[in-house]
Amino acid sequence: MNTPALPLVSLDELTNLSRRASTVIERLRERVFAPGTQKELDLRFNVRTAAEMAGRTDKAIRDAEADGRLPEPEKDGETSRRLGYTLADVNRMRETFGTLPHRAPEDPALVLAVQNFKGGVGKSTTVCHLAQYFALKGYRVCVIDCDSQASTTATFGLNPDVDIDEDEETLYPFFRYGGPKTLHYALRATYWPGIAIIPANLGLYDAEYEFAARMAREPAFILDRLREGIQTIEDQFDIILLDPPPALGMLSLSVLRAANALLIPAPPNNIDFGSTAHFLKMLETTSAELARHGGERSYHFVKILASKMNDQKSAHLAIKRMMDAVFPQDMLQAVLKDSAEIDNATANLATVYELTGAATRTETHRRCRAYLDAVGREVELLIRKCWPSHHKALRKEGLL
Repeated sequence: MNTPALPLVSLDELTNLSRRASTVIERLRERVFAPGTQKELDLRFNVRTAAEMAGRTDKAIRDAEADGRLPEPEKDGETSRRLGYTLADVNRMRETFGTLPHRAPEDPALVLAVQNFKGGVGKSTTVCHLAQYFALKGYRVCVIDCDSQASTTATFGLNPDVDIDEDEETLYPFFRYGGPKTLHYALRATYWPGIAIIPANLGLYDAEYEFAARMAREPAFILDRLREGIQTIEDQFDIILLDPPPALGMLSLSVLRAANALLIPAPPNNIDFGSTAHFLKMLETTSAELARHGGERSYHFVKILASKMNDQKSAHLAIKRMMDAVFPQDMLQAVLKDSAEIDNATANLATVYELTGAATRTETHRRCRAYLDAVGREVELLIRKCWPSHHKALRKEGLL
């Protein structure tokens, strides 16, 4: 009898491997989610930046403070020096001056899925940075984390294993028989003014099996349930961002049905671009099949975002040129470049937009921020074009 060169790995050994991996994750989260602490947004803006964000002059802000329409910013207790304006302060200015960019009630809420069935393409990174870009602009944003890995949930300051009850606070209860009638039960405020989140945790992984079992009996219920849930909360938001799991499952199909716009992150390398091509083919086939079960779904826009782009790699440049040639109308002009700044922030469950102090004064940070802002501006313009109430302003800006 031949003996294998390597011993077989038993279930017990797999269990031990899983436990060791969990220990590493716990230690990382202990570092970020220290007991008794709560993630806070430390961003402060000087009067010039705040004025630019609010669409008014420095003088207009000073005058509004002088006549009592706006409160003065917080001051240092010892020096009486102004500490700068918070994002909440800036939004108060926008409200006072009538410059909040909210959609009109008759405009559709934009439900944007950042979708690709492959993992590691920058999906959650894109969701988190877009959400915060829109919040900085004054939009009302909801992030729905549909991925059981819960990276987006953790980035927004919630420990998925401790802070989230899978039976009460994720999407899971909404998909059950006799579940809640609306998604309000799952909405949670975040430390970012203007951003709410429906969090996720590992319990959503179990939901996939339950949904698959019910799919044969109730395809319309499963596929349209998320869309119907979003309709119960969309009046509170301008933009709803969906972060689906990196796989073709029932939750991913529900996301495709719920969204009215798609953004597809695609790194410009052979393997990831090949996977994106397969994703587009599967999207076509899946959409046709979904249409058979409940009506055709159309989107305000479908765009491909070149993500994790590295200008120093000739292969990346060559594939990006090919992507531009093959999808001339479908690519975002802006790209999400591979950046150590994003990696370093992500390692601390943070984003580039919430960094402060000396970290923001480096050339690396400024370049990365410029890339992120360019992606945000382009997606923002696409969204505003979907809102008739913004068309007059867009024409005045020469953008429509």
